[in-house]
Amino acid sequence: MDRDELKLRIEEARERLHQLKTEYGDLLHPQVIHQSMVLDELINRYNAVKRVKPME
Repeated sequence: MDRDELKLRIEEARERLHQLKTEYGDLLHPQVIHQSMVLDELINRYNAVKRVKPME
């Protein structure tokens, strides 16, 4: 997965996290926590790709 695709997926994951927080009203709801973990993983992958090949 390249950086542009990761950036898009990160933005989608952020939006989903916001929707879930609004829906459940609690940051500790299991669905909110799970989505936060999904977002964290995408950000970690983006940072790893960025370290391997710096932006030009």
